[in-house]
Amino acid sequence: MYRQLIFKSLTDTLYKYRKIVIVSHVNPDGDALGSSLALHLFAKKVGIDSQVIIPNDYPNFLSWLPSINDIIVYDKCKEEAKQKLTDAELICYLDFNTESRTGVMHNDLLHFAKIPKLLIDHHIGADTSKFEAYFSETEISSTSEMVAELIKYHGFESYLDDEIANCILTGMITDTGSFTHSIYRNTFSLCGEILSATNVDYMKIHQNIYDNSTENRLRLLGFLISDRMTVLNDYNTAYIYASKSDLESFNYQVGDTEGVVNYPLSISNIKMSVLLTERQGCIRLSFRSKGDFSVNDLARDHFDGGGHFNAAGGTLHCSLEEAIEKLLSVLPEYKELLNR
Repeated sequence: MYRQLIFKSLTDTLYKYRKIVIVSHVNPDGDALGSSLALHLFAKKVGIDSQVIIPNDYPNFLSWLPSINDIIVYDKCKEEAKQKLTDAELICYLDFNTESRTGVMHNDLLHFAKIPKLLIDHHIGADTSKFEAYFSETEISSTSEMVAELIKYHGFESYLDDEIANCILTGMITDTGSFTHSIYRNTFSLCGEILSATNVDYMKIHQNIYDNSTENRLRLLGFLISDRMTVLNDYNTAYIYASKSDLESFNYQVGDTEGVVNYPLSISNIKMSVLLTERQGCIRLSFRSKGDFSVNDLARDHFDGGGHFNAAGGTLHCSLEEAIEKLLSVLPEYKELLNR
């Protein structure tokens, strides 16, 4: 009953405002794009004028997604993006819950604070009071799964098609690491319903995501594991770093380091893996863990970040060397938890 009330509130809000802009977070991943495009395509089905805007470019390996060319990339087309925001009657926040997660779009979103907002997000820390309608839950695999539930409320038989299903499954697959973390019983049952209701080729989606690398991307992965990985057995932790020059030497493209942080977790005793990447004038940290260790707590308390229990991110404005030193300095605080 609680979910039904949420979906009714979301639906009433979407139908009330007929011109919407869908926004997602900086460095958009499969879930950001999948959920945004799925909602965009659904909105068009019900006669709503919809536009997706993302702060910066998406990874090349996701360029096959349906309607990807409908997206406006803010840092490439700022004036067009600002005009769409000006004309919007409703702004939908998908896969993030605070403006700071939109990077270069941060100030502009704050400028449009008076425009009604809708939230669909599965991250911790949402201030739902500023949204006219919201679906905010943390114990759900992905924002794409949340959008799927909204569409299911209207009826898969009428509103779910192959294009929307491709977007939703992309988000669910990528945000769970191919169903290895952040999954719940409903995640699998919903995937089954989507596959039964459509003609999508699951294996083709998986191949498009994971078997779509450039040679440079694969060579970068090999280099980072071979030359830039450090294993700290005392803390059951491993970290990998990628400097700006490392990335440039392999002709780095957006998304080339996606998934790198997961590889150290395949080492039997490793409980936490960290990837530190130097880019855009700061150090971006990605955290992954196995079992009962919360990287969300670590990222939130020390690295101005957060996310999920076993998958989180953070940012430091310092040199790469200083970021590594900071990581090493906080590990003793978590030694007992990491050695359970």
